[in-house]
Amino acid sequence: MTLPISQQNSVTSAFDIKTAKVAVMMGGSSAEREISLMSGNGVLDALKAKGVNAFAFDPAKQSLEEIKQQGFTQVFIALHGRHGEDGTIQGALELMGIPYTGSGVMASAIAMDKHMTKQIWLASGLSTPRSVYLKPHEQTHVRIKQIVDELELPLMVKPPREGSSIGITKVQREDELERAVKEATKFDPELLCETFIEGPEVTCPIIGTGPNAKCLPVIRIEAPQGAYDYQNKYFTDDVKYHCPSGLSAELEKEIQDLALRAYLALGCRGWGRADLMIRAQDSKPFLLEMNTSPGMTSHSLVPMSAKASGISYEDLCLQILMAATNDTKVAKTADKNHHQEMPA
Repeated sequence: MTLPISQQNSVTSAFDIKTAKVAVMMGGSSAEREISLMSGNGVLDALKAKGVNAFAFDPAKQSLEEIKQQGFTQVFIALHGRHGEDGTIQGALELMGIPYTGSGVMASAIAMDKHMTKQIWLASGLSTPRSVYLKPHEQTHVRIKQIVDELELPLMVKPPREGSSIGITKVQREDELERAVKEATKFDPELLCETFIEGPEVTCPIIGTGPNAKCLPVIRIEAPQGAYDYQNKYFTDDVKYHCPSGLSAELEKEIQDLALRAYLALGCRGWGRADLMIRAQDSKPFLLEMNTSPGMTSHSLVPMSAKASGISYEDLCLQILMAATNDTKVAKTADKNHHQEMPA
């Protein structure tokens, strides 16, 4: 099922494939640079195959001023992690007035921070694992030891603002905790520890904006020894992906409903992907994180789910691009709609 552009995002930039000049932003300076290059080159090839005048743009090697100087009309953001998925690039493009794919400044910044994301989800009544968040001055030996009593073992230790499972450790014994903290804080001075949810891992992509946002099919992930880590995600074929998920229709719908509510609660738009765990004892889904610039590699999950819906990789890239916009356009359209709905 291909989602028409009109159903995906009612607030899009004027996109004319004949006149568009598109920068596919890839690479960047984050710990996920290697994956971003893989995603970006895939997107670039796909857009060219659809007749789009598209070019690679690496902000780690090129000045952002070149976006304006070279006359780019839209930007497809295929950056992952910091300085690409965290609102910084989005803010720069807002100032230049150039439409870009995916979520805006605030939603990107919040979704990049797992701790802030969880605060919004909890305030919205959405299920997410119990957690402990520690700032650098709170990471004393005594305080870290208390985490085991608060969350119980096993637990997950992770940097709040990294993706692709970078810096994440599953702690099964108390004597593993200090080492896990050191690993996580290599990537982020702050620390997030979560209760480990025993059960299947799933992911659910979302395409669209506001009331037009729709979930794609859920993917169930089966990793060797449950280790869905950086290496297994991108560089091996040992992980099994099930789409259709093999879950009951009722559970799949519950996951999709939860993912969509999580996406909307953060103010996401364009596209995204929610990662979740299903607790084995009662089949309850728990939100882990929201990706606002998901991977688009040969191993990536959004293209896999889209394919199960009848959307090719090339069509998916074009649909995402055609929904490119700016926060300012969204705000103006919302204000216009509000005034049109006001009684005379």
